[in-house]
Amino acid sequence: MRLPTLVLSLFAALTAASVGAAAEPPAADAPRWPALEAYAGKVVLLDFWASWCSPCLKSFPWMNDLQQKHSGDGLVVVAINVDQDRELADTFLGKTPAKFRVEYDPAGAIARKFDVQAMPTSFLIDRRGKVRFRHEGFKEKSRDSREKQIEQLLKEPAA
Repeated sequence: MRLPTLVLSLFAALTAASVGAAAEPPAADAPRWPALEAYAGKVVLLDFWASWCSPCLKSFPWMNDLQQKHSGDGLVVVAINVDQDRELADTFLGKTPAKFRVEYDPAGAIARKFDVQAMPTSFLIDRRGKVRFRHEGFKEKSRDSREKQIEQLLKEPAA
């Protein structure tokens, strides 16, 4: 009588654990964009931002640190501004300089390819060109977990 109860309890616990667990979606190829293709074999942090985005004020210093700390390991940070007015982006960058590559997408063509819905939105793309992680928004408390994701991808081989 004790064995069936134990088996049922174990089954119920495993079922409950698997229902609540979030599965990581399979990696998908990053949308085609010529600037990204130049970084084949690198881990790319691709960040979409706008001048009016207050979390971007906090994410830029963090991305500067990441670029400096991990560029020798193969990390490339690329930020894509979506402001329609370039002057707004330049004013932002004057106050919060970027020590990484900045691109401009005033028409939103690249942002649409990546289905960007919020600012900032960032993508971690592995050495094989697969989008492995997507993050919307930026919070100081998530810096460590996001950096661990980057370090995980940096350890993976390109092929």
